[in-house]
Amino acid sequence: MAKLFLYNRQKTRRPDLPLLRRLVKAALPHCLAAAKSPDAPLHELEEIEFTVVSDDEIEAVHAEFLDDPTPTDVITFHHGEILVSADTALRQGADHGMPFDHELALYMIHGLMHLAGWDDHEETEAAEMTRLQEAILQKVLAI
Repeated sequence: MAKLFLYNRQKTRRPDLPLLRRLVKAALPHCLAAAKSPDAPLHELEEIEFTVVSDDEIEAVHAEFLDDPTPTDVITFHHGEILVSADTALRQGADHGMPFDHELALYMIHGLMHLAGWDDHEETEAAEMTRLQEAILQKVLAI
């Protein structure tokens, strides 16, 4: 199983990195079990790096690599780098009544699901991906 590294590179709000590490570590086997194929990157990665960034930083990466100059919640690179936006987590978490760190954990699980071969560009697969990642979050929160 891959080694997990978590970093905070923003100053909006301080995430609870030890809590997030525990949640993501507990989620990893569930994401592996939900992989779309044995060739999914998640099966091969030795390390996965999660970095909490600001909207400004994720927007710049989104523009550079995905040609979309808007902020987003998560950007996943198949080499095992996952960026999550603290600013978006604060906004969306407030909108959904979700604590900040739980919203960040959901984004990290979402990134793992992308590494497991899931894609959220098609409506049916996006709905199934959402259902799975929310179920995984609830499982790991119950531990």
